[in-house]
Amino acid sequence: MRRKPRGIRRLKPAPTKEGRRSANYQAGLQAGYNQGLLAGQSSYQSLFEGTSIIIPSYNQVNYLRGCIDSIVDNTEQPHEIIVVDNASTDGTAEYLEQLDGQVRYRVLDQNYGFAGAVNMGLMMAKGTTMLILNNDTLVTDNWLGNLLICLHSDPTIGMVGPVTNYISGDQQIPVPYERIEDMPEFARLNNISDPKRWERTDRLPGFCLLFRRELWEQVGFLDEGFEFGNYEDDDYNIRTRLLGYSLIIARDTFIHHFGSVSIKALGDQLEQVNTRNMVYYMTKWNNPYAWIHQVRTSHSKPASLRVKGEIAFYPESVAVKGIGPQVYWIEQGSKRPIEGEWSGPVVRLPQVLLRSWPSADALPAIEAASKWHALHSVHFGASLHGQVASGLDGFLYYLENGTKRKIITEAAAVSWHLNERAKYPLTSEELQAMPEGLPLIPPVKLRQVL
Repeated sequence: MRRKPRGIRRLKPAPTKEGRRSANYQAGLQAGYNQGLLAGQSSYQSLFEGTSIIIPSYNQVNYLRGCIDSIVDNTEQPHEIIVVDNASTDGTAEYLEQLDGQVRYRVLDQNYGFAGAVNMGLMMAKGTTMLILNNDTLVTDNWLGNLLICLHSDPTIGMVGPVTNYISGDQQIPVPYERIEDMPEFARLNNISDPKRWERTDRLPGFCLLFRRELWEQVGFLDEGFEFGNYEDDDYNIRTRLLGYSLIIARDTFIHHFGSVSIKALGDQLEQVNTRNMVYYMTKWNNPYAWIHQVRTSHSKPASLRVKGEIAFYPESVAVKGIGPQVYWIEQGSKRPIEGEWSGPVVRLPQVLLRSWPSADALPAIEAASKWHALHSVHFGASLHGQVASGLDGFLYYLENGTKRKIITEAAAVSWHLNERAKYPLTSEELQAMPEGLPLIPPVKLRQVL
């Protein structure tokens, strides 16, 4: 019997030395990546005892390079550098990539302005303290250490800023140098820690602001309703002071500031942007210092304000949401997840503030809708909680738990949809007899998911 010839069996060539080396390299690379991914996921929420230095940038790569170099040369304290770039076209992204991991960075897909870039940096930050720093600054000897000493000297200090050669307000000081090469020696002689040189102030411009992470968790993000730049730092100052915190100029700390180079680059648009932001600021606050005075003179427990945070100035009986699709009904100091489809108005809030309310039992959508609709008509003899009343002073008042809360501006009423509610016909005597609660302010506007 003849056997059928078998097919010729081809032997695989033995891998070359270079092939084995390449395969081992790829396997090791993948294993290292997987290990790093797991480590990163497990430590995502972890913080470090140090300062997150957040630098917004836009088309000023040479200034940015100088700023980062000065941080590297003059900062001994634990820190991380975070750069958020507003879609620059001058090679900033390429420069950041070349830093090879020394800086954490994010390049945005469009120009979200100063507030938008800072907000992204705040969300990325891992430090127990945070510092906002203009990209057109040069930091100096002992700069961060001195600011930290000042900040941690008193828990009621909200934010600290240094003095400089160029800024609006009380932080600008005369300097003896004309050449930048002579600046570090002047700064070294100035930057000797001295509590006697700390000074309370009503305003700290945002070119260099240091604060604790807890402050950010209580106040939240910068208001992105201020486009490109200007006034968002004033707004943050007001919100910080409403919680009873003080602002401090640390005159024992000097850094150099070239002077708003990114905002000046807007050219002919600068005046238009500045005017628009000023109008937004006035529409939002009207007279913010009156609200600060009212809170400080009428609220007997400022510490409780700091614990609760900015949501102490928000209303109840409203629907809110954060970054996900879940809508919550705010009621009796808690947030109740609405189960089912909600068709009423929703106020979008940053996630960091949404977490400030403790969670309570879920609320069926039909019941939430009933509560909402009930606030749009007057029911005599029923609870006044959540109703709106008009005062002879021209303000609307939000009625809550037996108190009246002044809605500070029309913008505040519109932002919470309170202008849509029926006005309860309280007499001026009845309204006057009600105790005054905290004023009600508008939430920040966000152009990003934060």
